[in-house]
Amino acid sequence: MNFKVPRGTQDILPDVSWKWQRVEKIARSICDVYNYKEIRTPIFEQTELFQRTVGDTTDIVQKEMYTFTDRGDRSMTLRPEGTAPVVRSFVEHKMFGYADQPVKLYYTGPMFRYERQQAGRYRQFVQFGVEAIGSDDPAIDAEVIELAMNIYKKTGLSDIKLVLNSLGDKESRDAHREALIAHFSPNIGEFCSDCQNRLEKNPLRILDCKVDREHPLMKTAPSLADYLNEESSAYFEKVKNYLDIAGIEYEYDPNLVRGLDYYNHTAFEIMSTSKGFGAITTLCGGGRYNGLAEEIGGPPAPGIGFALSIERLLLALEAEEKSFTDEPSLDVYIVTLGDAAREKGFEILGKLRENGLRSEMDYMDRKMKAQMKSADRLKAHHVIVIGEDEVNENVVQLKSMADGEQKKVTVDELIGELEK
Repeated sequence: MNFKVPRGTQDILPDVSWKWQRVEKIARSICDVYNYKEIRTPIFEQTELFQRTVGDTTDIVQKEMYTFTDRGDRSMTLRPEGTAPVVRSFVEHKMFGYADQPVKLYYTGPMFRYERQQAGRYRQFVQFGVEAIGSDDPAIDAEVIELAMNIYKKTGLSDIKLVLNSLGDKESRDAHREALIAHFSPNIGEFCSDCQNRLEKNPLRILDCKVDREHPLMKTAPSLADYLNEESSAYFEKVKNYLDIAGIEYEYDPNLVRGLDYYNHTAFEIMSTSKGFGAITTLCGGGRYNGLAEEIGGPPAPGIGFALSIERLLLALEAEEKSFTDEPSLDVYIVTLGDAAREKGFEILGKLRENGLRSEMDYMDRKMKAQMKSADRLKAHHVIVIGEDEVNENVVQLKSMADGEQKKVTVDELIGELEK
């Protein structure tokens, strides 16, 4: 029987995984500069956590979650997104009691959604996300957005844009909700069954419908911007002002609606503008989620965050024909000739690694020419050659691969010579 990787998943092979590591390293280093600390949550949670937070009328909950019953007859779900688990942890571990607020966290790891596989979109995918919980200051909104933009810029992306909207507070959204119901109700029979089910529960989700996106009523639907109350409008203006102070350009899109129910006030997406990227341009999405902590039993703790797809970031780099230049290479490759030389080489290999030198040797008993080719493929900076004479004299032949210079070095002097 031939086993293959499950549909909608992928193997990240060594010739690609180093690029993932570069992205994660850049993102972690930026979070460190912004004083965000890592949190790691389980890859599965109680199903109700996502039903209550993501929203039971969303496509994620209705169609895409990987849900199973465990041996204790409890319903569990592989996490489809990272914010709900982080906020659950925030509440469970009483981080709201920390002296320093907001609590600034980041995470990275696999998420799971059962959806049709497309370029850069998988059923198991990896997100890097940031959450700042405990403050309703518009400045923290701008900081989170700035952090996300900086991750893309540091990886080398330039063809990107920030799109911004305000979803308003509860009062604003309730007024907009009633307007949407009144707008769609007379003709709701012309819409798909999902939209019909969402009319009373969450009419905002109708605007996200992929089936009825071309229906004439979609284009004339009431805009949330017309229903923002004074407080919501003032908050949004402050967020934009802080972005202006930070020198971050943005586009205002009153039709931007994030796909999760917990968002309110600030909502944003970062998109690729590269011509070769494809039809689905979103790289990152996020927004404010005041009320989410209370929804899962915690005290009021306003928050904002984002999640970005590492797969799509790498695709965007390819679309811009950019790549990382620091592909991993070896410091030293040891070439040995004969059994005694192999034993001496193995001994030296251990010393090199103890001193932090990235080193390798041949384990296939190949001829010298084949070993040298291997050193070249691995981009070794230096090659150490050991034969019978070198073993007897307790020396090695040290060759620089850059200029071909070769010299005899004693084993005791080797580390010092390499460190030069």
